Formats: sequence, structure tokens, C-alpha cells
Amino acid sequence: MAGYSGTKEDYMRRLRRIEGQVRGISRMVSEDTYCIDVLTQISAVTKALQSVGIGLVEDHLGHCVVNAAKSSDEEGAAKVSEATEAIARLVRS
Repeated sequence: MAGYSGTKEDYMRRLRRIEGQVRGISRMVSEDTYCIDVLTQISAVTKALQSVGIGLVEDHLGHCVVNAAKSSDEEGAAKVSEATEAIARLVRS
């Protein structure tokens, strides 16, 4: 079971909203909207995606990593390493 299963609908709702924002940005570009306005919307979508990512990391740590650590030290260490790599990817993006 995924760590975010309990909040899946919340994530889906947020992702649908982000999807709508991205379509809006596409429409803005096709309508030659002022550059700064487009950039402002891109920034909003980026922040929204980062928020979803941070929520997923929190869910992963609280569920998957904790359960693995309870199972064994080795599984816990592997999940911590996996989470660290995922966080590094989020930070770089």
C-alpha cells in the first residue's frame, strides 16, 4: 500500500487543479499574453507541484520508511537511502 493512500483523493484534486493551470498557461501563450503574466503562472504551478512533492515525501517517510524500519534495520536503511535520493531529485528540480 502506498504511503499516500489515505490522502489519494486530496492529491488527485490538487493534481487536477495543476493540470488546469498548465492548460491555462498554454492558452495564455497561444493568445500572446504578456510574458510576466505567463511567468507568474508558471511560478504558481511550480510551487503547487513542489507542495505535492513535499506532501508525498512526508507520507513516504511517515508510512513506508517507518514500516521498513520496524521490519528490519536493513530495510529501514534502504528506505532512508531511497527517500534521500528522491529528496535530492526534488531539490535539484
